[in-house]
Amino acid sequence: MRKKIIVIGAGFGGLAAACRLAARGNQVEIFEKREKPGGRAFVYDMNGFKFDGGPAVITAPFMFDEIFSLAGKIREDYFDLVPLDPFYRFFNHEKKSFDLNNDQEFMLGEIEKFNPADKNNYLHYIASSKPFYEKGLLEYLNNPFLTVGSMLREAPELFRQQSYQSVYKHVSGFFEHDFLRQVFSLHPLLIGGNPFAINNIYANNQIIERQWGVYYSMGGTGSIVDGLSRLFEELGGTIHLNSEVKEIVTSGRQVSGVRLTDGRLEKADIVISNADAAFTYRSMIQDKFRKKNKNSRFRNMRFSMSLFVIYFGTKRRYNETGLLHHNIILGNRYQEILNDIFNIKKLPDELLLYLHMPTITDSSLAPAGHESFILISPVPHLEADVAWNQTARIYRDRIMEFLEENYLPDLRANIVVEHFIDPLHFQNTLNSYKGSAFSIESRFTQSAWFRPHNRSEDFNNLFLVGAGTNPGAGIPGVLSSARIVEALIEGS
Repeated sequence: MRKKIIVIGAGFGGLAAACRLAARGNQVEIFEKREKPGGRAFVYDMNGFKFDGGPAVITAPFMFDEIFSLAGKIREDYFDLVPLDPFYRFFNHEKKSFDLNNDQEFMLGEIEKFNPADKNNYLHYIASSKPFYEKGLLEYLNNPFLTVGSMLREAPELFRQQSYQSVYKHVSGFFEHDFLRQVFSLHPLLIGGNPFAINNIYANNQIIERQWGVYYSMGGTGSIVDGLSRLFEELGGTIHLNSEVKEIVTSGRQVSGVRLTDGRLEKADIVISNADAAFTYRSMIQDKFRKKNKNSRFRNMRFSMSLFVIYFGTKRRYNETGLLHHNIILGNRYQEILNDIFNIKKLPDELLLYLHMPTITDSSLAPAGHESFILISPVPHLEADVAWNQTARIYRDRIMEFLEENYLPDLRANIVVEHFIDPLHFQNTLNSYKGSAFSIESRFTQSAWFRPHNRSEDFNNLFLVGAGTNPGAGIPGVLSSARIVEALIEGS
């Protein structure tokens, strides 16, 4: 039967779920609070520069292809994905670089530069991940884990893969060299997890990259948002912009629609929330109507770190600096930095940075002769005692000084456009609880059945997609959540 479905939020999860369900013949409408779709993948257009506000690392392209295929379309007609090689360039505290890709011989050559003895260790490390990939990765990503039993059925394989270990501990069991341990354990940080605490199952992002590569969408990640939005509208869907949902209307174990901030009531057979999971329950549904997802549940959970992000453009190119499309700059105190961010909850004394330089691949993102950058620094979420209204500019200056002294000569004299965001933006604009950048941290006791479910435990026809539900953050996880929700709704 044709269902009336309302989706709250036009992020990747909301758009993917909306497209899938519209392709199935349902009447789907998206309500988005901002002036254009994208969610965390919002695009900033500034003086001829285009900056992606959200995820820049694209992998598992078949997950996008599948959405368009359901509608009888070809993804390439909507946006163009190009492979990156290397995927990343890592720099140690001495500015010595290490390039990461999925070519085994190339990787052995990179490892030899730091510790020849770890070449054989790398081969054992790769072999250790194959059984999980072959037997369970995609099955795990597509499992809603609605019952304890569904999680227990996966337990034997997870224990065989020592998934109870932290990613860092698992990696350290193979590699001897400290910098190589950092390189191969860092991936959880890209989805908001502490490599010293997050369980080894979340090393699967690196497995996915080795299997399918890392891609860039020409025109920026916003081109994916545009492509999904166009597909959705071609399928008869409607996106309501500047339309913020204030309340999910409930009656017993059912939801009947949403109420907007302007007072309008929009009725629906099904509601899907792409808003932050904690915000969905804490701010859109009164606590007295919830038995499982009460406010106390979220107060007791651990949330991901936040981010300080600087979008900036320069009037000169920096092609000669040795920087690539994706650059990760590691400090000398890897564990101490992460401990400061996740446990002590203070700004670390030393910087750990991700520097995205998309104009290396795509000059269309900046005026001719100019360069575009996105700088991301992991910082603690808003439980930390940091007054960002006073600290943000100071922290920005510290980062820019570091970049100028070490990687981008004369940077500050060449900046022609700039914008930065801090944890307050994640809380106030993106509605992320505690200003976290990736919602609920994906540690073992907050994974699978322990996470807020894709189908609400409290309401039969309320569903969740995005980073805060199952399977978790990152584009593969978020797109998987949309696939899971489609299957739950359509009974397939």
